[in-house]
Amino acid sequence: MGVCSIRTYEHEDAEALWAAARESVGEVSRWLPWCHAEYSMAEAVEWIRSRAPLAAERREYTFAILGSDGRFLGGCGLNQINRIHRFANLGYWVRTSATRHGVATEAVRQVAEFAFGNTDLVRLEIVCAVGNDPSQRVAERAGAVREGVLRHRLLLHGQPVDAVMYSLVRGA
Repeated sequence: MGVCSIRTYEHEDAEALWAAARESVGEVSRWLPWCHAEYSMAEAVEWIRSRAPLAAERREYTFAILGSDGRFLGGCGLNQINRIHRFANLGYWVRTSATRHGVATEAVRQVAEFAFGNTDLVRLEIVCAVGNDPSQRVAERAGAVREGVLRHRLLLHGQPVDAVMYSLVRGA
């Protein structure tokens, strides 16, 4: 095993997800509003409970990121799957204490490997807010191609923000 591995969420991950989110509010909540100061254990439990049905319906695939020691490091996955044009959004986050160790980059590579090996998707999009430099560096290190800036592409905390679009494509 390398720096990390991914696997589907298990019910037992709720406490680790909750703790990682609470640890990371200062860095993550700006970009991912679900990660807020009042994030509760009930929210973590419900989120994990809702993942398996979405995967069974092929609507989303979400994964826990684990360190080589089994420690919960964050989450990643595919959502907003477009079955007609065969593309999806690839998202990721890593707990604050595990950043800057290549975890997110490796997780992105593993999600892409899953997508291109287990689905018919031909394109994965990574959409990062313009100011989210760490996430953009992850996309670039994972081999994604920067395609441009999309005006008002994301809505963060009720405000439209520009975003950078990256892509990974099957066979490239």
